[in-house]
Amino acid sequence: MKKYSYVGIAFIILIFGIYAVPKIVNKFKTPKLITIAKVPSFEFTNQEGKLISDSFYDGKVYVVEFFFTTCPTICPKMTESMLKIQNEFYGNPDFGIASFSINPKHDTPEILKEYAKTHGATSKNWNFLTGEQDRIYELANTGFTLYAGEDSNAEGGFEHSGMFALVDKNGNIRSRLDKYGNPIAFYDGLNPTGVQQIKEDIKILLKE
Repeated sequence: MKKYSYVGIAFIILIFGIYAVPKIVNKFKTPKLITIAKVPSFEFTNQEGKLISDSFYDGKVYVVEFFFTTCPTICPKMTESMLKIQNEFYGNPDFGIASFSINPKHDTPEILKEYAKTHGATSKNWNFLTGEQDRIYELANTGFTLYAGEDSNAEGGFEHSGMFALVDKNGNIRSRLDKYGNPIAFYDGLNPTGVQQIKEDIKILLKE
């Protein structure tokens, strides 16, 4: 009787191993990051009054957001999240951030410089960018498909996405897949989970 019990237990353990081990392995498997689109060429002025183009980020992994300095709603939270990302990779020459103002008429280089100083944005590779509004909106809405627009009924007079875009060293927008195998496309800059996910995926891209 005991002999058959041991055989039965061994069989159960074998079956468990067949089905459980792949799940355990997948749990610790490095997430696959797919390509969403190519970042179009751009050139804007940063907080130091210097022209910064997409070529500045060649060979760098970087995060993109669209914001404005007088935003009374989601921007403070986005900046807080971006600071956490900055601090995670501080001093890494292969990492950068690009923050595009959707209110360039107000957000001059001088104002952006003060905003960066006030909020602790000290990374040399973090550019706060301003320029022609139409070009910035085209970059946001068409280039990245991250919504930005004027809205007199919105607080602050503008509406925009709270999502962050992740770009690899070759200028491709990259994204992880959700549990259903679909690309998330962008990372929620207002949610700790989204911030943690993008930090994990930055580390993956830095190794590519």
